[in-house]
Amino acid sequence: MGSGELAGRDVLAGSVGGQGRRVALGAALGSVHQLGEALVPVLIGVVVDQAVAGRDAGRLMLWLAVLAVLYVCLSWSFRLGARAGERGAEEAAHELRLAVVRRVLDARGGAEADRLSGELANVATEDAKRVGAVNMALMSGISALAGIAVSAVALLLTSVPLGLIVLLGTPLLLWLGHLLSKPLERRSEAEQDRAAGAAGVAADLVAGLRVLKGLGAQRAAVERYRRTSRVSLAATLRAARAESWQTGLVLALTGGFIALIAWVGGRLALDGSLTLGQLVSAVGLALFLLGPLETFAWVNAELAQGRASAARIAEVLSAGPGVTGGDEPVPDAVRGELRLRGVRLGGLDGVDLDVPAGRLTGIAVTDPACAEALLSCLGRESDPESGSVELDGVPLTRLDPVRLRAAVLVAAHDAALFEGSLIGNVSSADAADGQLTARAMAAADADEVVRSLPHGAATDVGEGGRSLSGGQRQRVLLARALRAGPPVLVVHDPTTAVDAVTEARIAEGLREFRRGRTTVVVTNSPALLSVTDRVVLLDGGRVGAEGTHAELARTHETYRTAVLA
Repeated sequence: MGSGELAGRDVLAGSVGGQGRRVALGAALGSVHQLGEALVPVLIGVVVDQAVAGRDAGRLMLWLAVLAVLYVCLSWSFRLGARAGERGAEEAAHELRLAVVRRVLDARGGAEADRLSGELANVATEDAKRVGAVNMALMSGISALAGIAVSAVALLLTSVPLGLIVLLGTPLLLWLGHLLSKPLERRSEAEQDRAAGAAGVAADLVAGLRVLKGLGAQRAAVERYRRTSRVSLAATLRAARAESWQTGLVLALTGGFIALIAWVGGRLALDGSLTLGQLVSAVGLALFLLGPLETFAWVNAELAQGRASAARIAEVLSAGPGVTGGDEPVPDAVRGELRLRGVRLGGLDGVDLDVPAGRLTGIAVTDPACAEALLSCLGRESDPESGSVELDGVPLTRLDPVRLRAAVLVAAHDAALFEGSLIGNVSSADAADGQLTARAMAAADADEVVRSLPHGAATDVGEGGRSLSGGQRQRVLLARALRAGPPVLVVHDPTTAVDAVTEARIAEGLREFRRGRTTVVVTNSPALLSVTDRVVLLDGGRVGAEGTHAELARTHETYRTAVLA
């Protein structure tokens, strides 16, 4: 048994264990319901023998009253049992969704590696729902087993041969149903994988819709999704065929089993071993057994799909962290001095770099991969392959990632806005310092964005800020980063989508707002680099030059090519 299967079983066990009381209550009520269902044909047989055959009106009314009471009990037991089962399934799915989201949002990362956001969303929704449904399936399976047991006892009391047929035939049917569910389990896992892939591609395309339109690449994007969707559809159809074959074969076996019981009962009635009422009860019990046996077919399908989804959830929950170690608290008084020594990661090739505390430092690059790797190191999204990154002389690998990211905020240029108002994206709902928010908005020139919107700062920006232009989104994102006020702020290309005049205003606003606090601007923008205290050029994965923007623009050809060309 592979580790993935073991992990999947642990997820299933945890889901069922967490809802054990509800499953037990639902199973108990379901068993009561099945007991009542099985008693109905028995009582009808009694009515036939004692009231109808004997033409006794009094007994007929008595047994009809008993049947009426029984049906009331059936109604309430079914309603209460179904409610307990459904609640157990929904609660389990909810807990699994929370577990997946917690793992994805864990400060140490790792769960998102090699997975698109749409795929993770599919795991947190559809897979969690399927695993949660296992609780309902188990409850139904236990109830169905109780119904079969009651029917077997009733048939044994009526006729030993009929009871033995049920007792010996039911385990065989269950075993065959389990074997028939194996292909469904394999194809269900493939179906969910392909569906998650299609969802991931769709989310990816929607997120980049503006870029695709700008490049005129809509047709290629649609074709890409069409291919992925076709693969997903093929997997879904294979899973549906497997489920239909499994259900059809189980129903055929069940029908044959019921026919055998009816045939044996008829033979016994013909030779006088059974009364008319007993024959009616036997046939009624045989027909009743169709329900529990069909339930087992459904339970097998649900368990097969649940196991496949549990394995996918387990992959996310058991994913290794993107960064390891680090549990020391960040000091309350952060000076903000950053130091890199021999850092190798991605495009970085042994970088030695000092960022003084309280200064505005610009970093220009000749290779965008260097910028991405540097941001990943400073934000501790990844640890260097070799070398170290330090904050105030303490290696980042020793610090708690959650507290570190509150002290060193890396504001990526492609960060997302949340659905809601513009002001809600810049300042948290409990923020009391409106003056600080206004200053941050002004520094990022986002106050101009507010004036252009129909409802000002209360305007809803839409999912991902899609109601705003690219330049407007950048200014709101920068305002949010400035408003957070971390001891160390690292911003990446915050003005690529704004005009030159606006960029100059933002550069001055950024410098003034962050005066006296450590700020790193990773950009090749001359307007931003010109307001920095010092510029570092990363060339070929190493520090190629240092100085002011004016000095490097005058004396360093590579810098001029990277920044001014």
